[in-house]
Amino acid sequence: MKKSYCPIDTFINAVKGKRKGTIILHLAQGDKRYGELLKLVTDISERMLTKQLKELEADGLISRTVYPEVPPKVVYSLTELGREIHPVLKGMFKGGILFEKRLDSSL
Repeated sequence: MKKSYCPIDTFINAVKGKRKGTIILHLAQGDKRYGELLKLVTDISERMLTKQLKELEADGLISRTVYPEVPPKVVYSLTELGREIHPVLKGMFKGGILFEKRLDSSL
């Protein structure tokens, strides 16, 4: 994550991307395995989900735990930082619903 001129831009740069906000919202409900996330975030390819998870991990928003089993068990969870920004994303979600309602009513 790169620091921007404005903290708002820094935040947006950290969470923008193909379904990063959605991934964080799902992880706020509990730890998830890769396959669970793939089922929950239906409009994303496996390659893109992997990329977004790596970026979220690099930015310190999620953690990845590998359990030494056969086959390997990998679990994703929110970090403290991820839990702190969750309410902001939840507010953005609600704001998105308001805009969608307005768009639907103007049709």
